[in-house]
Amino acid sequence: MGKSQDLYKKAKKLIPGGTQLLSKRPEMFLPDLWPAYYSKAKGCQVWDLDGNKYTDMSYMGIGSCILGYANEIVNDSVKNAVDNGNMTTLNAPEEVELAELLCKIHPWADEVRYTRTGGESMAVAVRIARAKTQKDIVLFCGYHGWHDWYLAANLADTEALDGHLLPGLSPRGVPRGLKGTSFPFKYNDIESFTKLYNEHKGNIAAIVMEPLRNTYPEQDFINIIHEKTQCDNIVLVVDEITAGWRLNHGGAHLILGIKPDIAVFGKAISNGYPMGAIIGKKDVMDAAQDTFISSTYWTDRIGLVSSIATINTLKKDNVSQHLKQIGKTIQDGWTDIALSHDIEIEVGGIYPLGHFSFKHKEALKLKTLFTKLMMEKGFLATTAFYASYAQKDKDINAYLHAVDEVFSLLSKYIKENTIKEHLNTPVCHSGFSRLT
Repeated sequence: MGKSQDLYKKAKKLIPGGTQLLSKRPEMFLPDLWPAYYSKAKGCQVWDLDGNKYTDMSYMGIGSCILGYANEIVNDSVKNAVDNGNMTTLNAPEEVELAELLCKIHPWADEVRYTRTGGESMAVAVRIARAKTQKDIVLFCGYHGWHDWYLAANLADTEALDGHLLPGLSPRGVPRGLKGTSFPFKYNDIESFTKLYNEHKGNIAAIVMEPLRNTYPEQDFINIIHEKTQCDNIVLVVDEITAGWRLNHGGAHLILGIKPDIAVFGKAISNGYPMGAIIGKKDVMDAAQDTFISSTYWTDRIGLVSSIATINTLKKDNVSQHLKQIGKTIQDGWTDIALSHDIEIEVGGIYPLGHFSFKHKEALKLKTLFTKLMMEKGFLATTAFYASYAQKDKDINAYLHAVDEVFSLLSKYIKENTIKEHLNTPVCHSGFSRLT
């Protein structure tokens, strides 16, 4: 089990929930065995506290390290910022440089505000929309973080958010007075959206949506969103925190025909350094001056310079094309290998953010066992793959070779009905669960 698991046992006594991010809990991957902590990382390689080296073919920093771990260009810009002072009483000039860069890439946008995480960026976007419209209700689809405005949807229905990435998100601690202020609708489902819109027409501040996550938007769906937001002066907010920069240079909405009033970025914008950006039309963004939105560390220099370096590298190296190419190779590989071993899986997601699921009554056990067997072969792996520029052909080929060997074993265990016997560890969690 090693030093990492020993440290994680201590962490669970000192840190509620064990980690700061639900998606990094070992229980989400391989309880009792997942190497919870790292000593160093470079490219797509990660070393745990015992010196074991793994190739990361899972989430690559939960989607944040789009260029790979410890990218030299980004790191050099950060080191320079540190040497010249990351924080002073004055503002960093890179605030203006990054704002100009983002507005150039997104010509529809006029103004920019910054935060340092995706969740708080979404909270700022919703605050601006409410300040602009002087209305309270938010209709949304997709996953948008942990803040009260979002979890308020589960005050009325404890399973309202279950179809929006993570099931079981508890609204405990969210004021009951926020009940009836946020309502989810299904992506590409015109009927569910129209029903909600008609129920709350005249009181809607914002419609919040991811441009896409697993499937592409249907044109009729986009059209009805545009029609309702424009005719009722509703602020359309596009959450690009997950999709942004992966399919194209900028937000995915640029190639999907979605015309937002606000777009929100995080994760990949700064390649592993804390950063978030809210861009929007002037008449909407100016409402930020009519409400209090302010924080000291939103002005640090590291987030700004890492974003500028990342964005420029993404364009220079045409990174989105690489992500789409290797993502397709992985998804095709999953499909072909599963078929060759008579294992039923369902593959989904856009190419840079792919995933598969086992179509089996013991799917979670198979997922956990897959992770265990892949880890034994030197890979951090689960049933999802977030593409990174650091993952090259040799990494992809080695990974798919390992998948082939592991699927061969899983097929054998399925036929023998011996999945449980070969697992020898608790089953991974599938959503939000309180740790005991």
